[in-house]
Amino acid sequence: MTNNGSDPVVAALGGLAATAPTGLLDRVVSRWVRVPGPVGDLYVAFGAQGISYVRTAASVDDSAVEFTRSFRDRFARPLVPGERPPAGLVAALRTGRTRQLRYDLRGLTPFEVDVLTAAGRIPAGQARPYAWVAREIGRPGAVRAVGTALGRNPVPVLIPCHRVTRADGQVGEYVFGTPVKEAMLLAEHVDLGELRELAKARVFYIGSDTTGIVCFPTCAHARRITPPHRRGFRTVDQATEAGYRPCLHCRPALAASA
Repeated sequence: MTNNGSDPVVAALGGLAATAPTGLLDRVVSRWVRVPGPVGDLYVAFGAQGISYVRTAASVDDSAVEFTRSFRDRFARPLVPGERPPAGLVAALRTGRTRQLRYDLRGLTPFEVDVLTAAGRIPAGQARPYAWVAREIGRPGAVRAVGTALGRNPVPVLIPCHRVTRADGQVGEYVFGTPVKEAMLLAEHVDLGELRELAKARVFYIGSDTTGIVCFPTCAHARRITPPHRRGFRTVDQATEAGYRPCLHCRPALAASA
């Protein structure tokens, strides 16, 4: 940054002798906005390729200067204030349906992109174990690597790595800390207390004795099972042996090794 607060790249573009082509600035720099999030305000960086970086206001000391520094440290690109949020962002944050937003994931490995794409398919209000993501991308032995890739998610909250949890009923680690992860899941009406109680009882899947279908406990279909018809299972294999078939929506069989 120069002494007057302007970015040197932006200043250099302003000093061009000829008129810059339309849209040149947007191809060179990224923009940032501050928007309401599910558990506090978010700083969001975006450019022509899509949204590239997200941080909670609390994680950057509620400072645009700190957010800009964090962005430049990671991407080595200039960042300037934006006039308005990217199309659809505010509505997506309000509903939790962020899958249709455009993301700029350049700089990530193909494996990391696959992991984030799989995490993005987890609906709001639901959770999946790390093993589910590993099997979803065809890498069942890469559970630990999945966790590492989620930790490098440049657009948390929007690509919902907070919906990937441990198989033992604990929520697991998160870039903004476990309490923030818990708060985000609670904001989506995930019953964390129930998940922990089920895990203590070694129940990781819930079946309906009326439909004969077994689901993850957070699946929308599992939530509709009335208490008299709920059956708990430790494994999908145990449920299958009892005559239940895996839900086609939450696909619990992908975590069968968990």
